[in-house]
Amino acid sequence: MLQTLRNAWKIEELRKKILFTLFMILLYRLGNAVPVPYIDVDRLASYFTTLSNTVLGLYNVMSGSAFSQATVFALSIQPYINASIIIQLLCIAVPALERMQKDEGEEGKKKLENITRYSTIGIALLQGLGYYYLISSNGLLSESGVWQAVVIVATFVAGSALLMWMGEQITEFGIGNGISIILFASIVSRFPNTIVSLIGKVVDEPKTWWIYTLLLLGALAIIVLIVIVTNAERRIPVQYAKRVVGRKIYGGQSTNLPMKVNMSGVLPVIFAQSIASLPATVAAFIPGAKDSAFMKVFDTSSVLYMIVYFALIVFFSYFYSSIQFNPVEVANNLRKNGGYIPGFRPGRPTSEFIQRVLNKITLFGAIYLGIVAIVPMIISACSSTAANSGISVGGTSLIIVVGVALETVQAMEAQMIMRNYKGFLK
Repeated sequence: MLQTLRNAWKIEELRKKILFTLFMILLYRLGNAVPVPYIDVDRLASYFTTLSNTVLGLYNVMSGSAFSQATVFALSIQPYINASIIIQLLCIAVPALERMQKDEGEEGKKKLENITRYSTIGIALLQGLGYYYLISSNGLLSESGVWQAVVIVATFVAGSALLMWMGEQITEFGIGNGISIILFASIVSRFPNTIVSLIGKVVDEPKTWWIYTLLLLGALAIIVLIVIVTNAERRIPVQYAKRVVGRKIYGGQSTNLPMKVNMSGVLPVIFAQSIASLPATVAAFIPGAKDSAFMKVFDTSSVLYMIVYFALIVFFSYFYSSIQFNPVEVANNLRKNGGYIPGFRPGRPTSEFIQRVLNKITLFGAIYLGIVAIVPMIISACSSTAANSGISVGGTSLIIVVGVALETVQAMEAQMIMRNYKGFLK
């Protein structure tokens, strides 16, 4: 990874992309330090110390602690993620949106992007209102009134819209997916405080050192597993028939069709977390709902939440695999280029075989993602020491951090290979 970064830095165009991405991350972190007016930040922070293992605590992790500090970027990128989920699901249910996505080409994609942006503003407005009611109902405002409410909600919405724009700019002019990069920066920014906190707990309770050692070893094992599965692929052998063009003979070579085991990357986890936590998030914004039975049912340590979370990860894994990989299109391209899979006739038999392989590896990838995300929650539910360490959200955080890091490096490698950078290929 470090060698890749050094090689990328030598290429002027990639160096500009890296610097642009780092500059956007710097702006994001500066925005996370700018508090919204009329809110008692100290009392709000102490209030959130009791919510570390709840859905709002998970929301706080995904925002890089901005949510508990009521900064300009408190809502983080979650409104945009929720809007993207809603629009992509509606593209399946609404024929007009489906035509816009498939038949209208680039123009249709631009229209869908605009719809997603407007939906993001609407969701941010609802979440901003809910956050304001949460703060005001718990007496966390330094000043109250209609004008103060308008300023607070408008600032939250503006911050979310700005983050959406920054994510799009990173995707277009930087390295990797902008939304994933922002989530990556949010989670990584909490690591130093988390490490200091764990060291303090070990100093206060020396007898628990072995528990935290096991948790650390478990985290390292999860990182190794994520790296292995992310780089794993199923290679389908492909044979190309010989073709005579003039006096030259083309084809006749053997190659393979690589299919990633975890084709969807970290998107299923990000989207599943957003949807699974939505009911409890809405209830948490309602005054007096903090200790309700509904909140306990959808808490991150509840069995129902884990089941829903796991099922959504599996669903979104299949959903994104179907979007990213079309077996019929692949089979048609193979036939046009004179390629075939040994043992299967070109056309429909080939596409059916590829679909079966895709279903199997997607199932494996989905179960892997679900287990890595759920196991820390189960450990947290069984051990109070583990729960106090915040491990319940650790699995999700690790998947996102490691997955985004690998995807970003792969994007960098792809751009270097496009420029025929021989030094890297060694």
